[in-house]
Amino acid sequence: MSTAVPKAARRRAAPRAPDPLLLRIGERIRNLRAGRGMSRKALATGAGVSERFLADLETGVGNASILLLSKIADALALPLAAIISSEREANADLTLSLQLLSKLPPDDLEAARQLLQTRFLAAASQAERLKRIALIGLRGAGKTTLGKRLADALGYRFVELDRKIEELSGMDTAQIHVMLGQSAYRRYEFSALEALVTDPAPGLVIAAPGSIVSEAETFTYLLGACFTVWVRASPEEHMARVIAQGDMRPMAGNREAMNDLRRILANREPLYAKADITVDTSRASAETSFDLLRKAIPVGERR
Repeated sequence: MSTAVPKAARRRAAPRAPDPLLLRIGERIRNLRAGRGMSRKALATGAGVSERFLADLETGVGNASILLLSKIADALALPLAAIISSEREANADLTLSLQLLSKLPPDDLEAARQLLQTRFLAAASQAERLKRIALIGLRGAGKTTLGKRLADALGYRFVELDRKIEELSGMDTAQIHVMLGQSAYRRYEFSALEALVTDPAPGLVIAAPGSIVSEAETFTYLLGACFTVWVRASPEEHMARVIAQGDMRPMAGNREAMNDLRRILANREPLYAKADITVDTSRASAETSFDLLRKAIPVGERR
């Protein structure tokens, strides 16, 4: 004899609200991925997890073991603590310093960073840094086009940092990421930049990869050794220019490409803004953009 089950008992339990810890970890992974300039598909592939799993994790509805989080951290070339800890593990002095810095308003915080860089890191004078001009910004901003023209106008050499990385590693940057991972790429990136900075030959314009700002050690070194220019543009123009060059990779298998691009730019803007000057190429022709750049560089004509 069967017993009827009340409708209420047959109803599925209402889904519980996402755990605050999972939401924080998901947001942290999403922002770290954006800062690294990695698509969700690329991170999932690097970590050996499914894209669906990563999507659930980033939205706080998925759960993961420490082992899987460790794999994601490795794919991001970051320590596990960067994902699971709300605070960096630190000694007492670092903890106290961070507490003091956290109370400073933005202008004072910028001044404090500059004081620390001047006091503890070898930073060249502006006159010395102007012998090495680095263009930073997202792909499609015009770094290569403008950099070549600037180098020609000043009588400097022009180098794309990615080409120097390939020269040192003996493989192209895509192969480095696939075969050796992000950590190896970052090591080659720093070595390539260091080789250019220590080269005694005078006069250099560098087009830096867009993600160089996400590696603190390398970006700090760049700021101290080179006069930096943020070549800025809107997300729409970044995307349009890359596609106009025949590179459809930004759209390949990624329906959220524009949203990803906006998130990447939003995460990197505070870092790009540390450049000595900003040249906005939005809605400007190549000729107009170069005129803006040339006038903003405090270096006389070399020829």
